[in-house]
Amino acid sequence: MQMRELLTLLKGAGYTDLRDARGSMGFTQRQAAGKFTRDEATAFIDRLQDAEFNGSTPVTAPAWRLSAQEQMLHQMSAEQLAVELRRRGWTVTEP
Repeated sequence: MQMRELLTLLKGAGYTDLRDARGSMGFTQRQAAGKFTRDEATAFIDRLQDAEFNGSTPVTAPAWRLSAQEQMLHQMSAEQLAVELRRRGWTVTEP
């Protein structure tokens, strides 16, 4: 049950699996293989839930995992993105 919850929270943070999150989350090789004690799993779940509750991201996928397009979009301001969308025929309004 804990493993399912941990995997769901990790996927919500942008990871595909335990191995993908190993470096950022600080998992050991054993943990990246899915072997946790109950206390370890609880600690990681609490860490992810606290960050989710506070609106912060405890760990994010490393920038090198993002595609070139995703990296470019992260660098664009909202105004630049709106201009490009309008150029392509979209209607853009502020939230």
